[in-house]
Amino acid sequence: MLTTTTQARPAGRHGAVTQEAFDAFYADRAPALVRQLHAQTGDLGEAQDCVQEAFARAWQRWDRLAQYDVPEAWVRQVAWRLAVSRFRRAGSAARALRRHGPPPDVPAVSADRVALVAALARVPAAQRRAVVLHHVAGLSVQEVAEETGVPVGTVKARLSRGRTALAALLSEETS
Repeated sequence: MLTTTTQARPAGRHGAVTQEAFDAFYADRAPALVRQLHAQTGDLGEAQDCVQEAFARAWQRWDRLAQYDVPEAWVRQVAWRLAVSRFRRAGSAARALRRHGPPPDVPAVSADRVALVAALARVPAAQRRAVVLHHVAGLSVQEVAEETGVPVGTVKARLSRGRTALAALLSEETS
């Protein structure tokens, strides 16, 4: 069932358009649209995802769609286009995999790496970003400043505080 956290839409130029009307439309038509798209695609999960996305888009336009003679046709068309787009993307990915081969094996994650990631998660976001961009991505202090949109001095302070916080957190891990 589509859940919306949005409040009921204000009245449009054609009268009151309510969340209740949309919810009723969804409850009435979604199961049939999923069955139709499932029959067309052969993949129930994809059909459910595409119909859900189509209804999410319909909600954003509900004040106009509610005035259509058959709003279901609009949702069905959007769901179909989403399915076709996903199918094409999957085909492109399969061709790329055949062309380039599978990705190389990823080495096992070390205990040190796990500890570092856990410690980074406990550092304030701005400091964490500066540390990762500088020490992991290999950016200079100037490049970090440009990418984050802060002065060089701010980056230096964040790096210093971040390193200090990481050192304390990592020494807790080892003791």
